[in-house]
Amino acid sequence: MDIIYIILLNVYYILKALSQFNFLYLYKFYYIEIISILLYTMSCLFNSLNYFIKEGSYEIRQKICDYLQNDGQIMDGLDTNEILDMENPNYVQDMRNTHVWGGAIEIQAACNIWSLRIIVINRRNQPNTNIEFLPVNNHYDKTIEIEWTGGHYEPIR
Repeated sequence: MDIIYIILLNVYYILKALSQFNFLYLYKFYYIEIISILLYTMSCLFNSLNYFIKEGSYEIRQKICDYLQNDGQIMDGLDTNEILDMENPNYVQDMRNTHVWGGAIEIQAACNIWSLRIIVINRRNQPNTNIEFLPVNNHYDKTIEIEWTGGHYEPIR
């Protein structure tokens, strides 16, 4: 994924240089596309959830952050704010930024918000292992599957 980021960044700077030669319309179009792609590659968990939830990736991220900020339960019997503070005192504030990767905490929050059972297929280990996330109340309306490669989430279509 790092090589894709470097290539896109190089294209961005080329287009920025072209904008000085009255290619402004073309530049603006490609600039918006490149920024969209860069944001997409840095929010793979939220983009994967977007495939099933049908809300924008950014909106999904913000709803999960709102849930966590309001002390929404992620583990039975444990205070969410205490868990997040152990990780990082600015956890939710940082997670609102699209360059921050989501993980197990955000998956668990998504289960609770949208009543989902989420199966994460861990492709990093051989043989592959499945990690099951359930809403805290154990009631779910839908099961979805995403894969984890150790550095990237992708929806199982």
